[in-house]
Amino acid sequence: MFTIFFFGALSILSCSFFEQERVTLWTDVPEFALYAAAFNASQTKYKVETHYFELAAKKLGSTVEQPDIVVGRWLKSASTRYLFKPLDWLLKDNSLDGSAFYPKLLELGVIDNEQYLLPVSFNIPALVFTRDTGALLTDHFTINLEEARKLGKAYNAMSKGSYTRIGFSPNWNDDFLFVSAALFNTNFREGDPLMWDAAALIRALEYDKIWITESNTSIQAVDDFTFKYFFEPPVKLILQGRIRFAYMNSAEIFTLDYDQQSNIDFRWLAEKEHIQLSEDTVYYGLYQRSTIDKGAEVFTEWFFQLETQRHLMENNKKQQLNTILFGIAGGFSAMRNVTEEVFPRFYPSLLGHMPPAGFLNPPNILPQNWIAVKERVILPYMHEYIHRASVDNIKEANVAVFSPLQEIRPLEDRIADWYRINK
Repeated sequence: MFTIFFFGALSILSCSFFEQERVTLWTDVPEFALYAAAFNASQTKYKVETHYFELAAKKLGSTVEQPDIVVGRWLKSASTRYLFKPLDWLLKDNSLDGSAFYPKLLELGVIDNEQYLLPVSFNIPALVFTRDTGALLTDHFTINLEEARKLGKAYNAMSKGSYTRIGFSPNWNDDFLFVSAALFNTNFREGDPLMWDAAALIRALEYDKIWITESNTSIQAVDDFTFKYFFEPPVKLILQGRIRFAYMNSAEIFTLDYDQQSNIDFRWLAEKEHIQLSEDTVYYGLYQRSTIDKGAEVFTEWFFQLETQRHLMENNKKQQLNTILFGIAGGFSAMRNVTEEVFPRFYPSLLGHMPPAGFLNPPNILPQNWIAVKERVILPYMHEYIHRASVDNIKEANVAVFSPLQEIRPLEDRIADWYRINK
């Protein structure tokens, strides 16, 4: 319904395209329909026509149709990275201010020493909790895994042999499992077909496994608690006092309803001054085969301005879209001045909670089929490791303790099989 809401209006906007130069924008970010409409209303020479695809990067190589602008995720994968025009001229002639962007995010758009892609938005992983828990934390900006583990364990309570409260368990949220692995420097990245630090992944999974078995007794005890209480959303369980922490990313936090936001606090999840940004960071490029140069340039210059992005966020607020849209393109703006100066005006709880810029680490380059590989292969492997390698499971089976790698089919084999079947 979210996508239909935006793109149902496009037919209304298209009636005046015949008289103006049309710029075609492909995206997997629905908010760009609203941004195009705002641009079209701001001038009369150009009209941006927006086309939504579930994965814009994949669409690029599967049709003879040609966009002028592409905005989406996974644009720097091997199959798409050279389909864009260099943008250095926009930065060098001061049409755009390169220093306005978060440096690490801007750097990720560089290919062979040329700027091909511009960062648009990003999200940050966090733990949310009640305000009284916030008073126990050592830092106003971040929380690390060990602090969450200790405070989670201290919150646990049992009655008649089963938990009535559990502070936190890593297997409650797939994204938390993956982010915890990233914070152990697993470094999933595009390779042939995929590369990662296998030893770091095992260290992360062992840490999560021990967290469960030492803090929460066993995986079975956690599963029983989850089955009994998780018919409610995690934020409600926090407010009810049933759990202490829940994992959410920044977009999820700031699209909660007002009452929930006003009763919770949060910290960005970090390790050693390292905050791992979500893999679905949004990038922007001009398509190499496009023949519409001026119109695409004008839209690009218009979009990457502080005042434009402030205006777009004001429009969301006026239209009461804040409960379904966060910030710019569903995340924090990749323009540092927008995130640090404009966002706190619309999200007051960011005051005193702004993410430390030097901590922000963008994701590695990932293949365009990353989401499928992650959901169908990597996350199931993580869950199986935690369940089948748990000390309590081994004891229940009454077998000798052995290496988890002997017990569980290696991730390398699973990924190789998936790519062989899904060529």
